[in-house]
Amino acid sequence: MKFSKKIALLGASALFSLGVLAACGNNSKSDSESKELTFWYMGDGDQGIKPIIDDFTKETGIKVKIQSIPWSSSRDKLLTAVASKSGPDVVQMGTSYMSEFVDAGALVDLSDKIKDNDVLKTSNFFDGSVATTEFDGKYYAVPWYTETRALYYRSDLLKSVGYNEAPKTWEELADAAKKLAARGEGKYGFNVDAAEPTFGFMFARQNGSELFSKKNEPLFNKPAMVDAVKYLDSMIKDGSAPSTNLGLDIGQSFGGEGIVPMFISGPWMINSIKDAAPDIDGKWNVAELPSGKDGNTSITGGANLAVFSSSKKQDDAVKLIEFLSKPDNQTKFFESTNSLPTNKDAWKNDTFTSNKMISVFGKQLENSQPVPALKQWDEIAQNYLKQWEQIVSNGKDVQKAMDELNTETETLLKK
Repeated sequence: MKFSKKIALLGASALFSLGVLAACGNNSKSDSESKELTFWYMGDGDQGIKPIIDDFTKETGIKVKIQSIPWSSSRDKLLTAVASKSGPDVVQMGTSYMSEFVDAGALVDLSDKIKDNDVLKTSNFFDGSVATTEFDGKYYAVPWYTETRALYYRSDLLKSVGYNEAPKTWEELADAAKKLAARGEGKYGFNVDAAEPTFGFMFARQNGSELFSKKNEPLFNKPAMVDAVKYLDSMIKDGSAPSTNLGLDIGQSFGGEGIVPMFISGPWMINSIKDAAPDIDGKWNVAELPSGKDGNTSITGGANLAVFSSSKKQDDAVKLIEFLSKPDNQTKFFESTNSLPTNKDAWKNDTFTSNKMISVFGKQLENSQPVPALKQWDEIAQNYLKQWEQIVSNGKDVQKAMDELNTETETLLKK
């Protein structure tokens, strides 16, 4: 998927950020300070990245000042940096904001640096991650870490209803969910996440929807998406999935008797389940998403590494990006932060091959795509959730709801 540089993006999946720095040529700085790279790193501390940065300095002699930016304030700091035409040398960029700041001229075109670099060439990375860095055939960042969604399931309970492995198709998912829900009152088979704005669009893609035409026209009221929404709604109507948030933590819903024994989520849930539901150790697993008629496409997000346009040390900045992008260093970063590598070779490390649950996400990343690159995406996604609520709570006709969503989106895109 190639994104147009002319489309700004305010995606829902990630925030990122920058803080304002004084110009590199400030005479008050010492000579050693002026030779330092500045790296804007998103989060509440640098514990996860500092050991790797220290290794970079030992190997290259290039010092790096890490500025940690809380996600909550990241966007404001980034916008301030763009307005003041100042910023870091290297910046961690949320994937869903790339387009907006490429269009603003805030990031360096790295195409020439990437094409002949054994570490940075695009073929080393998952296609879905690369798609978030490419605009009008040029590359403005390197994928750093990623995330995607997979199916969590109670293997013991699925076996009790005749499934020795996870459902592989939509038909099997619906059948297994219905059988699991038949265990008794207050029991379900699958969770349709009403609070996740990408959920319906993800299923629509699996059913063959492109979401938008090449002319940037919404396709939400076409059969591919309408039928996907009907599929999800059918599991709520027949009692296979709860119609409202049950207000349970993961230990209560997935552990014990397995009130909701199948759900879709990201890799962070692995440790959450282990901590909250030790009673089901060995009784649950993770699998790639079941396939619709057009595959099992999942969603992808994460963060990229970019060079800020105001940097006067762009060659050294690329050296830092190259170092952080090496498979071994992406593996080290995962071990300290649980952030999934974008470099496919990193997944060959024993850290991943020996962890069957995590390795599932590596396989799923082979078929994952980011949200559409539209500045209006946040509002579009929220409008979808409003229509979904009307479908579930008030029995609104799915076709009518998607017709309205399509019209709302057409209006938004004209602004």
